[in-house]
Amino acid sequence: MKIFAFEVREDELPFIESSKTAMGVEVTCSRDPLTAENLSLAAGYNAVSILGHSDARGDVLRGLAGVGIRFLSTRTVGYNHIDLAAAAEAGIRVGNSDYDPQGVAEFTVMHMLMALRHYKAAMFRGNVNDYSLAGLRGRELRTLTVGVWGNGNIASAVIDCLGGFGCPILVHGRRENPRLAGKATHVDRERLLAESDIITLHVPLTDETRFMVNRETIARMKDGVVIVNTARGALMDLEALIEGIESRKISALGLDVIDQEEGIFHHDKRTEIISNRGMAYLRQFPNVTMTQHMAFYTEQAVESMVRISLQSLVDFQGTGKSDREISAK
Repeated sequence: MKIFAFEVREDELPFIESSKTAMGVEVTCSRDPLTAENLSLAAGYNAVSILGHSDARGDVLRGLAGVGIRFLSTRTVGYNHIDLAAAAEAGIRVGNSDYDPQGVAEFTVMHMLMALRHYKAAMFRGNVNDYSLAGLRGRELRTLTVGVWGNGNIASAVIDCLGGFGCPILVHGRRENPRLAGKATHVDRERLLAESDIITLHVPLTDETRFMVNRETIARMKDGVVIVNTARGALMDLEALIEGIESRKISALGLDVIDQEEGIFHHDKRTEIISNRGMAYLRQFPNVTMTQHMAFYTEQAVESMVRISLQSLVDFQGTGKSDREISAK
């Protein structure tokens, strides 16, 4: 089987090499994301592997089908960058990847703790030899109610991580998750918004969840709420966040993702002007901690995403089905 892998990072290469040997496949790598301009590179291959900044939509998918591609996989868990309906129309089967949620869960709790202990302001002071304490008095997690919006695998891992802190935990999902019985209290959305001191987001990005944190939902939250997002940036309305910080309705933000991060996060922009005005403005607040979409980024997760993504392509080719297949609903 011949696979063309777009958007390959340096850290993925060792795992691609080991997968090639273990699976007996040929993989050609490119650092560039998949686009309409370079899709012809995949001519003569059976399948394509991509990451989240590749363009896997209408014309591109039709172009891939035109050069003989029958299978596509993304080396990510999320797949909102793929037009699944267009893939089906083009006759391309699609799979995603997976990794243990523990790394993201730990990173999420880290953001909570950094927000509560004024990590950003304290670090900035230390960098200029200011070791004063004024304004840095924090809060203890055990005294606060944490609201977990979503109850899938990552949300469940976050709740497990929080178990040792002794804080009350509320969780909201479409339906109750029996795995969380005795660990968190399942509530409706309104109670989660009204009673949570900290709200952390763990839902996929869909048309339904896009901008689910907005002026209306923020208004229903407690004054001084802390919001953490290690899921997808477009779950939150950027302008509403800015208003919430400026009005002090939101006491702190812990963001690993942000709306319109494409072309910024995972790139070196030191000599360039940041085109996302809302992001550039929001990040300057002392109570906003922003990381570069790296909650997933552990050695174990990278290996898992590469291996599972390539295995799904091998399974499509060999057996006609894959455990990781995704399709339009």
